[in-house]
Amino acid sequence: MTDAPHIMIAESRYYEEIAQELISSVITELDNAGATYERFEVPGAFEIPAAIKFAVRSMDFYTAGRRFDGYIALGCVIRGETTHYDYVCQESARALQDLAVQYALALGYGILTVENRAQAMVRARRQDQDRGGHAARACLKMIEHKRHFRLFPR
Repeated sequence: MTDAPHIMIAESRYYEEIAQELISSVITELDNAGATYERFEVPGAFEIPAAIKFAVRSMDFYTAGRRFDGYIALGCVIRGETTHYDYVCQESARALQDLAVQYALALGYGILTVENRAQAMVRARRQDQDRGGHAARACLKMIEHKRHFRLFPR
């Protein structure tokens, strides 16, 4: 990439230990890529799409600030005893995909949807499935594609 990408990280820290595993891997990947980033904590996975939409829409009103080149969504939803899990998983994923397509966002999806904490830790840890690192790499790759198609207003 010709210049360092600037990334928004929208993270739910509802499950602190899992969130820490995810973010540490994301930061490692972004630092290795020479990217800059800003972190925004939200209450839960359901609120992540709204936080990203706020950032996207803010450029309609305040154009003097630095635009984000990409977005990373981080969180974890663990199945409980009710259907709440299904709604949060489906709606947050759908809203993020809608945002990515509608606004041509370079988006890394790092919201874990699991049955229990043990599954979440395996998916979050860098030495295991490294879903945080994967989300960061996906975001950076999509930024490359956007640049190839000249979709950045610079």
